[in-house]
Amino acid sequence: MAGGGMLKSLTPKVRLQATEIQSLAFWGAAAGAGAIYLVQPFNWIRKTFFEKEAGEGK
Repeated sequence: MAGGGMLKSLTPKVRLQATEIQSLAFWGAAAGAGAIYLVQPFNWIRKTFFEKEAGEGK
């Protein structure tokens, strides 16, 4: 692995821990979902994913 040596040279305080990576992923997903919710154009998400079209049920 090319970057493995660089990570090993860092002190344990500076290295990213597994819980920090999980936290970053969670907050990134939460921020992305919040951004999509805030900028959704005129209920586009609801119309696209949750309402059936007239000809789709037949």
